[in-house]
Amino acid sequence: MATPAPYATTEPAARWLDGDVALITGGAGGLGRAVALRYLAEGARVAVFDQDAEQLTALVGAAGGHADRVLAVTGDVRSTKDLHAAVAGAVERFGKLDILVPNAGIWDYHRSLTRLTGEELAAAFDEVFAVNVKGYLLAVEAAWRELVATRGSIINLWRNAVNVDTMVDTRPGHVNLALAPLFHIGGLNALTLRTLTRGVVVVRRSFDPEQCLADLVAHRVTSIFAVPAMFAALTRAPGFREADLSALRAVIVAGAAVPPQLIRDYAESHGVLLQQAWGLTETAPFATYLPAARTLEKTGSAGLPMPYTEVCLMVPGGGGVIDEPQVRGEICVRGPNVVAGYWNNQQATREAFDDAGWFHSGDIGYRNEDGHYYVVDRLKDMIISGGENVYPAEVERVLSSFPGVHEVAVVGIPDPKWGETVVAVLTCEPGVEPTLQEVRDFGSGRLARYKLPTRVVLAPELPRNASGKLVKGQVRDIVTHQAGPTGN
Repeated sequence: MATPAPYATTEPAARWLDGDVALITGGAGGLGRAVALRYLAEGARVAVFDQDAEQLTALVGAAGGHADRVLAVTGDVRSTKDLHAAVAGAVERFGKLDILVPNAGIWDYHRSLTRLTGEELAAAFDEVFAVNVKGYLLAVEAAWRELVATRGSIINLWRNAVNVDTMVDTRPGHVNLALAPLFHIGGLNALTLRTLTRGVVVVRRSFDPEQCLADLVAHRVTSIFAVPAMFAALTRAPGFREADLSALRAVIVAGAAVPPQLIRDYAESHGVLLQQAWGLTETAPFATYLPAARTLEKTGSAGLPMPYTEVCLMVPGGGGVIDEPQVRGEICVRGPNVVAGYWNNQQATREAFDDAGWFHSGDIGYRNEDGHYYVVDRLKDMIISGGENVYPAEVERVLSSFPGVHEVAVVGIPDPKWGETVVAVLTCEPGVEPTLQEVRDFGSGRLARYKLPTRVVLAPELPRNASGKLVKGQVRDIVTHQAGPTGN
């Protein structure tokens, strides 16, 4: 069973406009519904004006304990008379009106009323009415249907931006630091493309920890996407502890397993909440996201499905859907942010997409009882030792907390007895040289015995590609070039 979009549990993003009473026009469903629930979660009072009485009723129900702060007004958003009636109803119910969110909140079109008087206030309502009459939302949806048939890559990029703006604390005028290469979906479309239309993008050709730290401070960067290795390297840059990182809000970490200690380090040292996400190039890239408010509560989770995205677990190899919590399976994704297929490669498309439209990611994960997803590892990286499945990322997360260890890569190598055996490659601080027994003792309380390394290799650095991801083939080369079945 696919996990539904969690509108009722969407975490609030900080409001960037004054006031606490909002009127949302055409906002009973879709993006407008998400905007309304975000305002309610922040404590605001909301009047929702829409012609769809059934969706208005559903929105009030979704508000749950916040329903007493919702005013549902039925009317035609194209009618000045109905619009004025909705305004009057909001003022009568709540005593004032601070914020207008026209046409379901498309592209952050929020208008503050708290500093407007006289002609300015009248002009603001005229502007709202003009947006409604133009039917901007309807025009966008019509264009979307046409684009799906002709230019699917455009619409999935756009839908990702809608997902991000609905869930992440992104704002007009913010400053994004682009560290990952722009040929990588995370570098290009996690935050950068959407920022180009209404903010500032600082682009670096390559990642240098000291330069990155300087950019964060000098440019008052508010949003950034990076892989865990980049965030870890940044903590070792001179001056990190003293640096002013207070402007950071949307701090997205993805692309590899995220060590829980890394998340705690940022929270404790700077109050910065690393927000874990999961996705792939094919999902443009966000499929799940862990809101900032849940970062410490759900450390290690890749979060909840994005609002316009469906996520489920299936038995690898063509099996059925997994409904039970805590059961591992292949993570599958479906939605308008997912590509239609691979260019000029029908075979690859048939292998990755099933008849129901689900994209099979090749990642193994599980879902807990409250719907949060946890990514275990890539299916192709799984080690089979003595008939048992060992996921390298699980071992890497544990060993990354070993004192003095900077980075960990775990691979399987052929073994005549067990089929494959687990090898850990470590990079460490100067003077730190863990022995095999020390590493096994450290992991024994958190890992099953068959998951513990049978060999430890120390390396000056780990091979990574331009996107900062581990190159497992080259890690195996490091292991095979060092003699000895066990030990350092």
